[in-house]
Amino acid sequence: MIKSLHHVGVAVSSLDDALKTYKSALGLEPTYVKEVKDQKIRVASFRLGESSIELFEPTDATSAVAAFLAKRGEGLHHIAVAVDDIRAMLEAAQKAGATAIDREPRVGAEGQLIAFLHPKSTRGTLVELCQG
Repeated sequence: MIKSLHHVGVAVSSLDDALKTYKSALGLEPTYVKEVKDQKIRVASFRLGESSIELFEPTDATSAVAAFLAKRGEGLHHIAVAVDDIRAMLEAAQKAGATAIDREPRVGAEGQLIAFLHPKSTRGTLVELCQG
């Protein structure tokens, strides 16, 4: 049911500073930079072949990303995998014992359906499912 690695998500305290670092140190240019209001983040994506790196900063102190940064600091936030059927994958993951953060898929930064699995049920890693 998993097709490929979709992206790796990295939480940063300043997206502008992180963009400068990724441009100067790695020579990467973002594919896009945008705000995702319902997730209270600003995100930049760097395409790397079939996958990408997403950098994101909170736009509100009440966002999940702000809480993550306060607790853990900058760094790896989640891995995202591409799936054919997100609803079937959510159901299968839950039947196998994973806890869904999102009971129903929602729209992500690239317009595709997404849902998250809680890291306590996936060996400490937040997992994002992406369809589309």
